[in-house]
Amino acid sequence: MTQDWRDQVQTWMQEKQLEKAQKRLLQLVKDHPDDPEVLIHTAWVHDSMGLEREAVPYYVKALEFGLSGDDLCGALLGLGSTYRCLGEYEAAVETLKKGVAMFPDHRGMKVFLSMALYNTGQHRDAMELLLQQLLETSDDPTIETYHRALSFYAERLDETWA
Repeated sequence: MTQDWRDQVQTWMQEKQLEKAQKRLLQLVKDHPDDPEVLIHTAWVHDSMGLEREAVPYYVKALEFGLSGDDLCGALLGLGSTYRCLGEYEAAVETLKKGVAMFPDHRGMKVFLSMALYNTGQHRDAMELLLQQLLETSDDPTIETYHRALSFYAERLDETWA
């Protein structure tokens, strides 16, 4: 199979011609049902169209057939955030934790995980993770002024000193 389909699909997605991209990808899935790259792009186009429930099986199959690098990272983030969007919070946490373990420097994955943790009632863990990302990325002077204190409290959200 030639790889020029990727450029074509990417162009259609950038131009918001999602139906064209979807149609092409669905045909590719019929012709190449075990191709993880075709499957992940099909999942992404469905997500972009607001068809989250339809995207899930493509994510799952793409992961089963094997991905690596950016595609693997994108699949875990996409599937985890889609599960969260659908209210499948435990599946979201499980998927995003796997993604964070595999891609520990991916801050976006950690932010989505913090939202899923919040949705499962793990508020302290969610807040701690989110504060860590803020402290590690912000150059805002009002955050920097309190960096040491915020870092200390991020790990002690439930403690008081009264």
